[in-house]
Amino acid sequence: MKSMKSTTSPVLMSTQFLEFAALIIILPLFISLARAEVHYYDFIVKEVNFTRLCESKLMLVVNESYPGPAIRARKGDTIYVNVYNQGFYGFTIHWHGVKQPRNPWFDGPEYVTQCPISPGTNFTYQVQLTTEEGTLWWHAHSDWTRASVHGAIVILPALGTTFPFPEPDEEEIIVFGSWYLGNLKEQVDECLDPATNSNLPIAAGYTINGRLGDFSPCSKNTTYRRKVDYDKTYLLRIVNANIDVEFYFAIAEHNLTVVGLDGSYTKPINTGYIVIAPGQTMDVLLNTNSALGSYYMVGREYISATVDTVSDSANDAIAILEYNGNYTTSEAPLFPQQIPSSLSQTDAFNFYGNIRSLATPEYPINVPKESDITTKMYITASANALYCTPDLGPSCVNISFAASVNNISWVNPRESILQAYYRNISEPVYETDFPDEPPTYFNFTEIAMTLDRVLTVQGTKVKVLEYNETVEMVFQGTDVMGGSVNHPMHLHGHSFYVLGFGFGDFLAERDSKGYNLIDPPYVTTFITPKNGWLTIRFVANNPGVWFWHCHMERHLTWGMESAFIVKNGGTTETNMLGPPAILPSCDVPLDSATILSHAELIKNQIE
Repeated sequence: MKSMKSTTSPVLMSTQFLEFAALIIILPLFISLARAEVHYYDFIVKEVNFTRLCESKLMLVVNESYPGPAIRARKGDTIYVNVYNQGFYGFTIHWHGVKQPRNPWFDGPEYVTQCPISPGTNFTYQVQLTTEEGTLWWHAHSDWTRASVHGAIVILPALGTTFPFPEPDEEEIIVFGSWYLGNLKEQVDECLDPATNSNLPIAAGYTINGRLGDFSPCSKNTTYRRKVDYDKTYLLRIVNANIDVEFYFAIAEHNLTVVGLDGSYTKPINTGYIVIAPGQTMDVLLNTNSALGSYYMVGREYISATVDTVSDSANDAIAILEYNGNYTTSEAPLFPQQIPSSLSQTDAFNFYGNIRSLATPEYPINVPKESDITTKMYITASANALYCTPDLGPSCVNISFAASVNNISWVNPRESILQAYYRNISEPVYETDFPDEPPTYFNFTEIAMTLDRVLTVQGTKVKVLEYNETVEMVFQGTDVMGGSVNHPMHLHGHSFYVLGFGFGDFLAERDSKGYNLIDPPYVTTFITPKNGWLTIRFVANNPGVWFWHCHMERHLTWGMESAFIVKNGGTTETNMLGPPAILPSCDVPLDSATILSHAELIKNQIE
């Protein structure tokens, strides 16, 4: 019997090969999606009594803790957080560094993507993790409420993957905070009252995990302590939740290894200290290989403002690293001699300049090229004042403290910009003519005190971007009114590449030659130097309304912010999702002047 030879069409073989190749490529994605989990958290937000700095006071916190509870999940997971407002005024929650793809409804900044959650009501946030991995954080995004309403987000590698460094033995969350005497909200409201028109509050001290430490009044026996074992590796997840202050951080007799920033891995940086700006999060490895004993962990204020002298240890945030074991000592913990002076700018920018993306095949980056750029923006960040002129009418009020970007000082509308945009309404809620450059050019880093430099105008102006536009932003710090300081600029809904930074007025032909296009940091918050510039690039591939602002709260309060509207891409996968069934109402008056006084509310609560 003659054997029959099996034959297969070349076209069929080609098709089968392509199907097999496609399966190999997308299989890990399906496995990852199948393994993604859903997590649920309840946030009960109410005023609780705390005693610090020899004073007891009521303070708005989440689940009766300061800082608030940490959220833990894995890369790609979904988190639902039901927030119950049992306090006396409205607020929102922002998931700092989480991109929330196509879903700005849960991003959180008040009057940008939603109105505040009013007292006695609740709202459930959906937090969708995608590419983020490492440490991020959540915080209130209404006036200064984030001073006490904040906590960490721990994002572990997806199941089946691991860290890009040897797995640590344990981890520790370290949260820097600000402590204010008295009722902070009442103080802020008073400062912003046109009749008062005064500077915003200054913190009385700084905390590590809610504690002030050995050098602060009435704090000696309440210092935060972390017990460790000898010869282990600890992953420190550091969050700067401070209202206004950059921190140097160091541990006596120990080195640190930075491995991540803002939910993205970096090339390892071995260092004796770090510097971390308000809004930033950092992943740091600590090897406990020093002699058994106790060591101070110190957060020191890095001051970029122009001041003559400062006491280096007066406002240090203090905690103690304490080794387990059999040993005796009567000495105080050792102090980190390597921590820089509060006024040292060189140490800070030497550190910032060493940050690089990991940029490996497992953690690739995709830096936009010059030829990809479709929108270029040159943004001045300035301290300003608002003075009345006859043409502004009798309702105008002089304001001595203001701030601006491109000479526009942001004013929150009284309803959500996102909701107005979704309903095809712009004016009177917002305008779409935010400028790509300042109205006038001058020597930005020279002290300017003339009215034409000092005066700014108020507005709610946004920039509209087409879907998938490549944007380059150059932030330029100015010395208007002698107010030049560092500005930690934060972008919602996107991460961005930091191509470079420098000092003086930005000159494109000169300064662009030094851009890092190989492994720039990929972050959500980064410093614009005092009297200097910062260049970032990102792709606007997340449709919706996305806030951007200085993360120093007083600058945000004074108006150093704006927003992007990223238009839909035209397909189901590139269009913004619709709103949730229930959003907080914009109809409830939430200004403290329109509700009962704090004392009356306390009395009613007690009764």
